[in-house]
Amino acid sequence: RFLSYYSAGDSLEKSIKLSSFFSSIIIDIETNCLVEKSKRDYFTQLVLACLYLVSDTVLKASLDPETLESLGLIKQSQQFNQKSVKIKTKLLEENEGYAKLIAELGQDLSGNITSDLILENIKSLIGCFNLDPNRVLDVILEVFECRPEHDDFFISLLESYMSMCEPQTLCHILGFKFKFYQEPNGETPSSLYRVAAVLLQFNLIDLDDLYVHLLPADNCIMDEHKREIVEAKQIVRKLTMVVLSSENNDEREKEKEKEEEKVEKPPDNQKLGLLEALLKIGDWQHAQNIMDQMPPYYAASHKLIALAICKLIHITIEPLYRRVGVPKGAKGSPVNALQNKRAPKQAESFEDLRRDVFNMFCYLGPHLSHDPILFAKVVRIGKSFMKEFQSDGSKQEDKEKTEVILSCLLSITDQVLLPSLSLMDCNACMSEELWGMFKTFPYQHRYRLYGQWKNETYNSHPLLVKVKAQTIDRAKYIMKQIGKLSHSNPTILFYYILSQIQKYDNLITPVVDSLKYLTSLNYDVLAYCIIEALANPEKERMKHDDTTISSWLQSLASFCGAVFRKYPIDLAGLLQYVAAKGSFDLLILKEVVQKMSGIEITEEMTMEQLEAMTGGEQLKAEGGYFGQIRNTKKSSQRLKDALLDHDLALPLCLLMAQQRNGVIFQEGGEKHLKLVGKLYDQCHDTLVQFGGFLASNLSTEDYIKRVPSIDVLCNEFHTPHDAAFFLSRPMYAHHISSKYDELKKSEKGSKQQHKVHKYITSCEMVMAPVHEAVVSLHVSKVWDDISPQFYATFWSLTMYDLAVPHTSYEREVNKLKVQMKAIDDNQEMPPNKKKKEKERCTALQDKLLEEEKKQMEHVQREEVYHLIILPLFLESTKNETITKFLQLCIFPRCIFSAIDAVYCARFVELVHQQKTPNFSTLLCYDRVFSDIIYTVASCTENEASRYGRFLCCMLETVTRWHSDRATYEKECGNYPGFLTILRATGFDGGNKADQLDYENFRHVVHKWHYKLTKASVHCLETGEYTHIRNILIVLTKILPWYPKVLNLGQALERRVHKICQEEKEKRPDLYALAMGYSGQLKSRKSYMIPENEFHHKDPPPRNAVASVQNGPGGGPSSSSIGSASKSDESSTEETDKSRERSQCGVKAVNKASSATPKGNSSNGNSKKEKFKKEEKAKEEKFKTTVPNTESKSTQEKEREKEPSRERDIAKEMKSKENVKGGEKTPVSGSLKSPVPRSDVAEPEREQKRRKIDTHPSPSHSSTVKAHLVGIRLYINHTPPPLSKSKEREMDKKDLDKSRERSREREKKDEKDRKERKRVCNFLKTSLESHYSCMVESRHDKEKIEKKEKRDSSGGKEEKKQYPFHLIGVFNQCNGKL
Repeated sequence: RFLSYYSAGDSLEKSIKLSSFFSSIIIDIETNCLVEKSKRDYFTQLVLACLYLVSDTVLKASLDPETLESLGLIKQSQQFNQKSVKIKTKLLEENEGYAKLIAELGQDLSGNITSDLILENIKSLIGCFNLDPNRVLDVILEVFECRPEHDDFFISLLESYMSMCEPQTLCHILGFKFKFYQEPNGETPSSLYRVAAVLLQFNLIDLDDLYVHLLPADNCIMDEHKREIVEAKQIVRKLTMVVLSSENNDEREKEKEKEEEKVEKPPDNQKLGLLEALLKIGDWQHAQNIMDQMPPYYAASHKLIALAICKLIHITIEPLYRRVGVPKGAKGSPVNALQNKRAPKQAESFEDLRRDVFNMFCYLGPHLSHDPILFAKVVRIGKSFMKEFQSDGSKQEDKEKTEVILSCLLSITDQVLLPSLSLMDCNACMSEELWGMFKTFPYQHRYRLYGQWKNETYNSHPLLVKVKAQTIDRAKYIMKQIGKLSHSNPTILFYYILSQIQKYDNLITPVVDSLKYLTSLNYDVLAYCIIEALANPEKERMKHDDTTISSWLQSLASFCGAVFRKYPIDLAGLLQYVAAKGSFDLLILKEVVQKMSGIEITEEMTMEQLEAMTGGEQLKAEGGYFGQIRNTKKSSQRLKDALLDHDLALPLCLLMAQQRNGVIFQEGGEKHLKLVGKLYDQCHDTLVQFGGFLASNLSTEDYIKRVPSIDVLCNEFHTPHDAAFFLSRPMYAHHISSKYDELKKSEKGSKQQHKVHKYITSCEMVMAPVHEAVVSLHVSKVWDDISPQFYATFWSLTMYDLAVPHTSYEREVNKLKVQMKAIDDNQEMPPNKKKKEKERCTALQDKLLEEEKKQMEHVQREEVYHLIILPLFLESTKNETITKFLQLCIFPRCIFSAIDAVYCARFVELVHQQKTPNFSTLLCYDRVFSDIIYTVASCTENEASRYGRFLCCMLETVTRWHSDRATYEKECGNYPGFLTILRATGFDGGNKADQLDYENFRHVVHKWHYKLTKASVHCLETGEYTHIRNILIVLTKILPWYPKVLNLGQALERRVHKICQEEKEKRPDLYALAMGYSGQLKSRKSYMIPENEFHHKDPPPRNAVASVQNGPGGGPSSSSIGSASKSDESSTEETDKSRERSQCGVKAVNKASSATPKGNSSNGNSKKEKFKKEEKAKEEKFKTTVPNTESKSTQEKEREKEPSRERDIAKEMKSKENVKGGEKTPVSGSLKSPVPRSDVAEPEREQKRRKIDTHPSPSHSSTVKAHLVGIRLYINHTPPPLSKSKEREMDKKDLDKSRERSREREKKDEKDRKERKRVCNFLKTSLESHYSCMVESRHDKEKIEKKEKRDSSGGKEEKKQYPFHLIGVFNQCNGKL
């Protein structure tokens, strides 16, 4: 039964129970069978049968020796009994010995007990009880484990005991102990680790000998580290995987749940346990050796090890932290030092950190995240060091030491602090604490650290790899919580955000708004990430068509401006980046300056805005910009501070000024012309914008200190002249203002005359060095035609100096009044806020009114200064004066900015209004309007817009004079600028015959309109992109004043319509421009007038009426303007141009003055004879280019004797043409002025025209004489004949008009005398000595020549003391010297 039960057993547990059961039965049976022998035999047989069920060992321990002998388990029962007795006796003795040993080691050691005494007792126990020495050593170690507080005693005991043993014995016993716990479920006690650590610290054992006994092996650790990296990459791959269906998404969620459920107990790592024990007792050297055997940061990745290292660092830095790191008012918890003398020494100074602390941090790595308190301590120590480093003025040796410490601190920041921040869970406090140290670093150090953090750190550890992937994954779904994510991993988050902004620019606004919760460190990291994105070499900065800037760059630039304006981000890095890069990245600076300062450079400014820009700073801020400047005060201040702190203000200006011309050579050639022009405009606009920001935000002292003189800017820095004057102009204004204030304070005279005198004196003192400096800007030949004083005056003035924008001031004041009324009417606004808003509006209103008053006083002073100074600057009567004025002054500045375009037009008008001698206003306007083809073709897009504004302002002035006879007579009738004959004796206001009358001026204006039309059509017909685009821009700008003549407008309309048809599919941008202009032109058609209303033009003879009516815009027979201009019957303007090209020389001016005879009115044959003589004189004039001196003198005498002869000749010409019957009928379809040509023979004129037309282009250096002759030839032709009655009526009307003009002129002169009497008296008394010396030294030679000329010409007045320019001034003032 038992056997069957056993066989049915199915487990080892049943077998053990059965064996125990049998052994107990056998023992009981043996006791009963000891008496009866027969039963004993059966018992023996039973036991033999059960031997395979019960072990021999159990039977030997339980049965009697005789029974064992009978069973054959032992040989002799007697020997067995003896041996058993001996063993039992020995065991009893060893137990007593070991018990005494344990009692000896476990006794109270506080008395006089020493290790030597205990060692002697141990030796006695070993000898008395025959104890095994190795087992005794084992017992000592066991007791040591249990009594860790007596390290010194046991270490001393072991040192003495080991002197009697082999050196390796202790290490082998420890290794045996560690091996005992290496079972699968074994767990090594911490006490054993501690004992081993202490033994290692005191060098009782060698680490290499013990290390081989520890598990796991190094190769297993390396495999585990690699496996963790692979797993981290797999997690990243899963997170970045694109999920195409909901099923795949469900599968991913299930996999995540399974991974979370797998919680395996990590295997017992004895090496890490020993490492932890070493760190706890402060044995850094052995701990370092163990960590060196492992992969980087493998040991610190275990939290216990990381915390142990952190605790050791806490202890080491405690004294230094208490001295320099504890914030004011904070106490903190002191950290007790280790009692172990072999522990690392505590740091007392920054130099002590190099000994062990920096090394400990390097082994800790990113796992400092486990101890935020230590993180804060280290950062505070670093902050204190940086303060000491920046203020240190010690010896060179000390500086070298501190630089080494700085290098170590930067390394710790790179390897420990920033990675640890990534592993912290949204700790904004740590981020701000770290910024406290970071802000003491230069931005170069900070950005290097950010670059390492973003591009390398996240690949150094599996945990950081996972964190990077998780951050990007979370950023996709919680954009509203950007601040939360950015506290720990800003670099990764911003990289993702910027990549999205580059693709979708509509994200800019929401992203900028969501950045409000970032820390200061995060903002600085954002600046770095933006710069890194901008500098990405893999990104193309141009679109695929190579004509426009890439959208990603434009999006980033816009984001830059928005984020830097709204948040306090350091600008130094971005500004340095822009300074180091090319013209593409100037877009960034443009956006930043625009957003942060509110200063916007755009060609779409309205005339109201332009007018406001001519006022003071307050008016500019209120009405000159699209945004409100007052909302950008803080951001403007930050930008200014960044520029001044890093000394970038002037370098950026100079770089942009040089880069502007560099664009053409660096970017030109390979790139599309459209892109080159856009880059040029971008560079130029940024320069103007940036210069405007500096002028309005920098203090005067800062500005003057940084901007050098004009000659240094141009000659040393090679700054273009227009940019150099643009930068220097605010400096001149301030110098004059400060000097004027000084002079006022020195003499407290309140009279207006004294103030004006002081202002003029201050201007002279400031501008005299400038006048000398500009001489070096051009070759000496230039100054023969235009004086340096005039040149410098033109470039130093602004619109603020010329006129007061009363309308703009009034408009802005009215706006403020409306705002105040709206505030009063608003019942919902709280009273306090209402009061503040009203006070703000009132203060602004007072500022504007005060500013207007101040500008009015300034302009009045400037007017007097111009009245005196401008005539001095144009004393040359040479033929190149107007050319040089246009070439060096007007054209460069009118395309510089929109406000400069307006200034140039107003300056020409100012010079005219001041009656400046030797300045021909008529010739200046004629040069501007005559041929604009080359100027337009050479402009960029924005320059064309500015040039159009300039022409618009010039046309506005011309149209004002053209539209009203009274206005013309008042502003031009008696002005030297409208002389048609330039005399060597100067301007004589009484000689009316030399002036251009109103009707002839209208003819000239028509000629200018025709010239503009011809040039416009030429540009539109070229097919060149730049020509077409620029002329359309110019035409759009001048649309308010041109075209005014119906046939010219129709011709333009047809040509523009053709452009629309041709460019619709080819070049969409040209098509859009043409369509826009075409629509505006049609809307202006109702304001156009026929040609005969534009200037006095009577109908031609009947046989020519049809052709004249067709004109340039009428009839299907007219082919095009270009073809018509090439016909044999060329226009009057073409003839004028030919004459301008063919005639040159100073003497031609005098010839021109003698070409038109003047005499008293006569009738009959005398008129015809005189007319024939005049006709012959004209023919001779065009046949020769060298003037005839004799004819000149003769004609001058005739002119003096017969002053009214010209009108009679005109009448005679009318009657003569009436007889001829319309020989001068213009050809149908040609676009030209229908005013008749000169009486020069047609074949002769045609030969000259053909000969001169071979010249490739009109020359801007043509002579004054040629232009004036051309104008006179145009205006002196008479219209077709009238009847005698009409002729008499016209004579009467002319006589009445002339009398009326005389009366008006007398009234005007009387008014001028009264108005200028005070100025004249003042000039006589106070300026006589001031200017006579100055002018005398400068013009001695010219005075003598002029005096001789006046004597030879029979002048009655003696002008010995004063130069010519002051004579003109006093003549205007009706004063006598």
